[in-house]
Amino acid sequence: MRQLFGTDGIRGIAGTAPLDTNTIYAVGLALAHQLRPGALANGLVGARVILGRDTRESSPWITKMLAAGLRAGGAEVESAGIVPTPAIAHLAHTHGFHAGVVVSASHNPWEDNGIKLFGPDGKKLPDQTELAIEEVIFKHAIATTPPDMADVPEIEDQLHYAEEYVAYLLAAVPGLRLDGIAGHSIVVDCANGAAAAVAPKIFAALGGNVTLLNISPDGRNINDHCGALHPKTVAVEVAQRGANLGITFDGDADRCLFAGASNNVINGDAILLMAARDLQERGLLTDNVIVATTMSNMGLEAALKRSGITMLRAQVGDRYVLELMQQRNAALGGEQSGHILFPHLATTGDGLLTSLVVLDLIARTGKAVEELTADLKVFPQVIVNVKVREKKPLEDIPSVAERIRAAEAELADSGRVVIRYSGTEALARVMIEAESETAMKHHAEAIAGAIRSELGIETSQS
Repeated sequence: MRQLFGTDGIRGIAGTAPLDTNTIYAVGLALAHQLRPGALANGLVGARVILGRDTRESSPWITKMLAAGLRAGGAEVESAGIVPTPAIAHLAHTHGFHAGVVVSASHNPWEDNGIKLFGPDGKKLPDQTELAIEEVIFKHAIATTPPDMADVPEIEDQLHYAEEYVAYLLAAVPGLRLDGIAGHSIVVDCANGAAAAVAPKIFAALGGNVTLLNISPDGRNINDHCGALHPKTVAVEVAQRGANLGITFDGDADRCLFAGASNNVINGDAILLMAARDLQERGLLTDNVIVATTMSNMGLEAALKRSGITMLRAQVGDRYVLELMQQRNAALGGEQSGHILFPHLATTGDGLLTSLVVLDLIARTGKAVEELTADLKVFPQVIVNVKVREKKPLEDIPSVAERIRAAEAELADSGRVVIRYSGTEALARVMIEAESETAMKHHAEAIAGAIRSELGIETSQS
């Protein structure tokens, strides 16, 4: 069982374990050693690794210490600077790097940070590879003393990589022009994150009436009441500005959400519905199958079924969505949170790419997002997040297990109960979906209350 890696890399508070200098340096050493056999097989002395980071104030020093560990392990290192996470996946794949590493904690607050690893195929490393790296990390973290930060050489950002990524995104939607969408004005929220480094260039190239928000990161304002974690922010801006569409990214821009002109948030489920029908109409939806997760709403499943499309459910985490997609040769997959996977265009979820694909769909059909998703009837759903001090198996806690069984028995075919721990935070997530809003709220609070009583610290609801 992995101890450091969650569903999306290593995360924690910057400067404390597992993001202290010892462990970060050990991550670099361990990754270099893990990659070395493959590098030697290709006639190279060491592996080649490309790094990228988001805008947190801790990202530069973490990147610097990672690079020191990688170099000490014999790897050659290049930095693309501040770029979205999917940019590193793309660059690792297209430039023959043995790995790509991103320093980012995605949608987490600025105090947190993280380390995400991609293989030479531009995809997240398999669980077993991360487990092997963990074993080496623990050995080096104990036995190795990292150099003083003052003695670690700076790593120069190669800015041409960001330019290349922008060109790749624009080429993915050939012919798209936003000034060709009649009457459209667009508001784009970059979350003061990695999207701020590239979105201005992308939208400038597309023309049209585009307003960019939160493009002035200061190291501490990433995700601060903005971005995909707070989609109502862009929805309100759309309404106040009389715009037609809002687009919002998370801190590392690997996911995005939308807002329509009527102040409604368009989440990942709605994006999947639009994209699935479009791919189906163009004969590109393999076997009329898409992959979502256990968190996707029953309403999406029903809407897809009306179009003759089957929705499969993977466990939460885009790596698991991709695994099932590969098994079923699916052309589309994603999560309610806005991670959308287009394997014919990219190796991983990419919020900027998703935004361009949807804009291209709007331009080709002449329809607004509200019209494209009009028949998506969402079942009432509530998610209660309980902060926990440990992630003990919930089925081993009698009071929690009893309330889960009671909810499942009452809701039966009229709802769903999904209880899981977050893969990136110390949270238990209680999701209840039901035709009856009263029953939904009752069971969500009952289960959350039991978890809170046994393991909890405090709770927030969304």
